[in-house]
Amino acid sequence: MKRYFWGAAITAIFLVFPFWVAAVDYLAEADKIFDQGGLENYKKSIDLYVKAVEQAPDDYEANWKCARAYREYADEVKKKEVEGWEDICAQYGKSGMQYAQKAIELKPERPDGHYYYGLNVGIYSDGVSILTALSEGLKGKTQQSFEKTYEINKMYKEGGPMLSLGRFWAVLPWPLRDRKKSLAYYREYQETQYFATNIEARLFLAELLIQIGGDENKAEAKEYLEKGLKSDDPYFRNWATALQAKLK
Repeated sequence: MKRYFWGAAITAIFLVFPFWVAAVDYLAEADKIFDQGGLENYKKSIDLYVKAVEQAPDDYEANWKCARAYREYADEVKKKEVEGWEDICAQYGKSGMQYAQKAIELKPERPDGHYYYGLNVGIYSDGVSILTALSEGLKGKTQQSFEKTYEINKMYKEGGPMLSLGRFWAVLPWPLRDRKKSLAYYREYQETQYFATNIEARLFLAELLIQIGGDENKAEAKEYLEKGLKSDDPYFRNWATALQAKLK
């Protein structure tokens, strides 16, 4: 009798909650593929994350991770200069913003949605240009998203909020840009354990120091270019080479 009861109960759970079960399966599989990294794996994970969201639209994890996958795929496409990368960045950045916004609405007290909203605006801007993104009113929301992530946990994603705010204030066109704020956030990030091995962060700071100018800043920037110049990744190597040329 007990065996029949539990068997019937389990069957009833699967009949009543089939969408929830499917969403969990999609999410777990997507996580597994995403964690392998690389262009193709990011693309495959997106398809699974989207299915997870379709099955459970109010699943917080599915939404923010979907936003993350969209951003990472577009970022890889940009770095590898895949044909039509600007259009891909625009399309995937916009989709990523939508999933991140949903995550923000579901759990505004958590950092994930805020952080990946800002990053997706960044990749969207790479595709359509910063001026276009600004004309669409995205400056305020991006700033708010990164500042909220910083407020919740500035060490999230290995200090990502500090680095993102530094980059945000550095790349804005005049008169919106604020290099003093940018440098302050970079200096804060520089104090973390992550700066020494983060080539992108070192190039961000080097680029800003070169823009600020002065012999001391250029000398410091030169030091940060070394890892980029020796990188196996052509994206970082080419970027560092271009910055090095500005020191001469």
